[in-house]
Amino acid sequence: MNTFERVKEYLPFLVPLFLLQLILAIVAVIHILRHSHYRYGNKVFWLIIVIFGQLVGPILYFLIGKGDD
Repeated sequence: MNTFERVKEYLPFLVPLFLLQLILAIVAVIHILRHSHYRYGNKVFWLIIVIFGQLVGPILYFLIGKGDD
């Protein structure tokens, strides 16, 4: 079995995971840019965490970084 066939085998799992990651990151970035209150850190800190943190970054932002509106 070559590499392409292996990747094809996992596509039904990878595509929804990629879409979830992308949607969470977009929503988190939009929220960060529109709001200025955070529990911890500042706007630049959270943008870096969300953009480079892949799936974990946006989840961390919504769990511990998002301040009260």
